Amino acid sequence: MSVLLVGISHRSAPVSVLEKVAISEADRPKLVDRLLASSHVSEAMIVSTCNRVEVYAVVDAFHGGLGEVSDLLTKHSGLPLGDLTKHAYVRYSEAAAEHLFAVASGLDSMVVGEQQVLSQIRGAYASADSQQAVGRTLHELAQHGLRVGKRVHSETGIDRAGASVVSVALDRARGVVGELAGRTAVVVGAGAMGGLAMAHLARAGVARVIVVNRTLERAQRLAETGRTMHGVDAEAVEMSRLTEAMAGTDVVITCTGAVGSVVTLADTHRALAGRARTDAAERPLVFCDLGLPRDVEHAVAGLPGVAVIDIESLQRDPAAGAAADDTAAARHIVADELAKYLAGQRMAEVTPTVAALRQRAADVVEAELLRLDSRLPDLADPARDEVARTVRRVVDKLLHAPTVRVKQLASTPGGDSYAEALRELFELKPGAVQAVAAPMEVAANATGEAALADDFTAAHLADEHARMTESRPETGSVRNHAAPFGHAQEETA
Repeated sequence: MSVLLVGISHRSAPVSVLEKVAISEADRPKLVDRLLASSHVSEAMIVSTCNRVEVYAVVDAFHGGLGEVSDLLTKHSGLPLGDLTKHAYVRYSEAAAEHLFAVASGLDSMVVGEQQVLSQIRGAYASADSQQAVGRTLHELAQHGLRVGKRVHSETGIDRAGASVVSVALDRARGVVGELAGRTAVVVGAGAMGGLAMAHLARAGVARVIVVNRTLERAQRLAETGRTMHGVDAEAVEMSRLTEAMAGTDVVITCTGAVGSVVTLADTHRALAGRARTDAAERPLVFCDLGLPRDVEHAVAGLPGVAVIDIESLQRDPAAGAAADDTAAARHIVADELAKYLAGQRMAEVTPTVAALRQRAADVVEAELLRLDSRLPDLADPARDEVARTVRRVVDKLLHAPTVRVKQLASTPGGDSYAEALRELFELKPGAVQAVAAPMEVAANATGEAALADDFTAAHLADEHARMTESRPETGSVRNHAAPFGHAQEETA
């Protein structure tokens, strides 16, 4: 069993594609259930943020798992497979682990170093775990990934500026309306991104925040958080009062995750008409649209006196970068933690072989003691017990060094060959030992750090899906993950 990752992010796709692939909180459990009902997936977790959708699945066959995950995404998004594969990326086995560690560290974020992705991964894990969709493999991967993210943020300065998508958007807004201190702002959406927006607005010195949400109770909770934790005069209103709220503000942050426009062209016209009767008439109205799909209707950006800052424009903002030294330090930590994780996985894989060997030795000892009883039936119990203890001590001492050493060697690339040697030398039955999956080597990059050659090109996704739909049985083989799809070498699973 290995981890397969199929994803689409701001690095691989335009916002128009991300909008179609986006998975809401309500849809995520249903999609995870569909994955678990498929033939090749035994565990599944979906990470969905404002700029990425990634499916992590534990599969028993690479080609079968890839076909099932890609089929799920095409049906959910409504995109033809060919369009999806232009923007998708695939990682397998240790390359999937490396990618998750980089994401958790903020290295793959649109705003490099932002910490919100850690809570998003934690939420994805919790959601999958609540559905009993997480087993040992994904549990260990997700928990290690969260630890990597925490270590990167505590040991490097990658997030020293406290950057996030919200902070970069507000910096852009300042360039349009000037300083935010003392102003009124509107937050549309009361989820995690809405909470982050509240915190950043308070830090910017905003005097009043109006929280607008379809569910008034959730808006009230966020407003209460603003008042008690951030000292902001915050008010919650229903969605029906959105136009009224926009008429009295200069900055509107939208982050609902809703399907379809939340702020329409008509809403904006009415808000601008209301502003014309106030002292805000001469000031521009700025929308920070952080929703995926977009919350603000596209035509709104063409209105005079209106500026729209969206995810697509933030991708090009230089403030989304991080210092080169901090990024390098973070990548070094990811490489170090990846090596530790893989070593642990390899040691765990050899444990069944060691356990089977010790059980085989114990069975031999018991058989010989029974044979001794039949040959020397009059042997006194004290003498027999001493013989049994002596034989067991001898066997334990003989096995101690090889079993300890094989665990040590198993933590190195190619270490599974030692476990195979034990199985061959001691004639351990295949059924008595869990199959030890052949781990794949970690290459060294130019700096000597662990790196992975795996970087499947999305263009091969369609080919692999086509392979799965051919009328021929599953071969039971996987490909060497370090090779492109079209040139991969077959390995017997």
